[in-house]
Amino acid sequence: MAGGRSRKGVIGAAFSAILLVGCSAQERPGFGPGGVPMETYSAQQIFERGEYELDASDAEEAAYYFGEVERLYPYSEWAKRALIMQAFAYHQDRDYENSRGAAQRYIDFYPTDEDAAYAQYLLALSYYDQIEEVGRDQGLTFQALQALRTVIERYPDSEYARSSILKFDLAFDHLAGKEMEIGRYYLKRQNYGAAISRFRVVVEDFQTTTHTPEALHRLVEAYLSLGLTQEAQTAGAILGYNYQSTDWYQDSYKLLTGRGLELEAAGDSWLAQVYRQMVRGQWL
Repeated sequence: MAGGRSRKGVIGAAFSAILLVGCSAQERPGFGPGGVPMETYSAQQIFERGEYELDASDAEEAAYYFGEVERLYPYSEWAKRALIMQAFAYHQDRDYENSRGAAQRYIDFYPTDEDAAYAQYLLALSYYDQIEEVGRDQGLTFQALQALRTVIERYPDSEYARSSILKFDLAFDHLAGKEMEIGRYYLKRQNYGAAISRFRVVVEDFQTTTHTPEALHRLVEAYLSLGLTQEAQTAGAILGYNYQSTDWYQDSYKLLTGRGLELEAAGDSWLAQVYRQMVRGQWL
């Protein structure tokens, strides 16, 4: 992993002497500490200064120096190493847009390199680490899912695939949480049709998430409120078939049996079709 490489901390003699000068390279583009032109130093010296800044927890400065390697020595091996490190440094600085840009350039320039998988993973993280609270717009969540899927499918044997699978599942769960939040909002306001639409999305499209049992219970509540007992019974039957150990099943059981209703598939609604698929082992 490029970000985990050891920091040498060894700077060329001329460059190391200037490390004591406290001027910011960001204030003087094209110059190093002390106002010395960056062209004075070798690619390795500039790269190692970037590593030094990372060790000093100044990711912004580190990204600057790694970028200078790429600018001054664009076709060198150091430039390739600096580009992936720049993506890492930007990410450390939470400059996700620039991190994503550097990672994408690495993928474009070096698609078969051993660090291409890490570049794709950093690109995915640039979206994933910005996922907001459940109540906010989920556009970044969709982008994170797409980028994580790319890591999983393109680099299945890489060390980043397993982490991407975990994050994919969490992001997927996050989207289901958004649907549940909106569904609950409608349910509390007795807008049962709108609530059912949201809970149905969870059951049909996000059934592998942690929100499915509650979605089924909320469907029982909504359908009973509308007097649609067969649909409510079927939602309860699915809970009993797949989630009997949950509190949501117990709550639905009390609701239905309290009205003299069995938890069984009834009618031919979309829920009945879901139930039949599950019984036949075709639950997707």
